[in-house]
Parts: sequence; structure tokens; C-alpha cells
Amino acid sequence: MTVAPARAASFREAFGRAETVEGWLSREQAQRLWEAALRVPAGGLLVEIGSFRGRSAIVMASALAPGARLVAIDPHAGGDRGPQEIAAEAARGEADNEAFRANLRSAGVDTRVEHVRLMSADAHVAVDGLVDALYVDGAHRFGPARDDIVRWGERVREGGTMLVHDSFSSIGVTLATLTSITFGGRWHYVGRTSSLAEYRRERVARRARVSNALRQLAELPWFMRNVIVKLALVTRVRPLARLLGHDVDDWPY
Repeated sequence: MTVAPARAASFREAFGRAETVEGWLSREQAQRLWEAALRVPAGGLLVEIGSFRGRSAIVMASALAPGARLVAIDPHAGGDRGPQEIAAEAARGEADNEAFRANLRSAGVDTRVEHVRLMSADAHVAVDGLVDALYVDGAHRFGPARDDIVRWGERVREGGTMLVHDSFSSIGVTLATLTSITFGGRWHYVGRTSSLAEYRRERVARRARVSNALRQLAELPWFMRNVIVKLALVTRVRPLARLLGHDVDDWPY
């Protein structure tokens, strides 16, 4: 079996390696992650919180410069892994872990990814140095999500990138973002691809903080639409979801 080279020549090639891997990352969102990973310098560090079966890790690892590394933090405990799958389940977690490792090997990026099989709150001691790019897609409940954004966000170097999945889609993640960074002066809101929000670590001048916050608050109508869509899917009122432009049974992300 021929294994693909570690660094992909293009996003198209990188996504081709990851496209069949189960996960909740769209092609457009994957491209945003690819572009962030491209900016990580040689010898730099990219940290992913929440890897599931490797879809996003493959894309990002495929973009990294020689000598850069990706640390993937996921306890693979079988919980907090998808819509309405909150409780831990050991057998499911082991299956995810095996699939994760197999998918990385198949994509030819397993030597570029260090897996830390711990809860993100416990993984700080296992990761050294400043972070050039941080991708947060861990537990979506308010407490864990806020802890990831605040504590791991503090480790992002000045000028670095933080990307948060399910922003303005998940209630817990959205509240975590609003209460920790939206009104502060440490993160510049770059924009979003669907629910993947991007922030740049830089001091926001006091006169620019209002506009920076307003750009994020302007996403709230889209957030409310997503909440209503999820409620419609849970209660099986699918015509309401379709009325809001959601024509599939998957949750909006």
C-alpha cells in the first residue's frame, strides 16, 4: 500500500485524504483550518482540542511546515462526541480511538500528530510552549467550552490564531465565547465559515472594541436560527427546519 506524503501539495489533496472520515466538519470549514495550519511556522505548534476520528487533524497535519507539530487532545472516552452523545461510553471511546489512529496512518500523517489522550483541562502539563494556532472543538457544554477558550486561549502567542467550532450554533459554545472574549480586548474577530469562528490574538484598541463586539453580536440572529432548527429536528417538526433553509437531518454546523 502506498502512503501519501506527509505534506499535501494543495487543500484539495489534503481534503481528499480526510473526506471519507466521519465527522462534523464541512469542506469550507476544513479549508479555513488548512489555511490556519499553513501559517504555523517551521518548528511551531498547533493544538487541536477534540479530534473524534481525525477528519480535522488530517487536514491540518497535511498543511504543516516541516518541523511544525500538531498536538491532538482527545480523551476518546465516548462522550461529548456529537449531537446528543454527552455521556461517556468506554466501548464507543475505544472504537473512536482505534479509528482515529487508523485514519491518521491511512492519510500518511500519523508521525506528524501527537495524541494526548486526556481531558483538555488536564492536558496542559503534557503540552510545552506557546501555541501558534488553536482549534477548539471539545465538549460543547458551557463550562468545559469556556475553560478551553480561556485557559488554552491564554497559551496562544501574540498574533496567533484561535478557531472555535460550533460558534453561533451550540448554545454552550456561544455563551462561552460571549462571556469570555466578545467584549474583551485580547481577541480580534476575523469572521466565520458557517459555525467555525476565527479569532486573532492581538490587543484590540479601546476605540475598536465596540465594533469588534458588534461584529460578533451581529451573528446572533444566525445563532437563533440554528437553535430553532435543532429544536425542530429534536421534536421532529422538520417542516419548520426546511422553512429556515435546513433541508437535511444533520444538525447545523
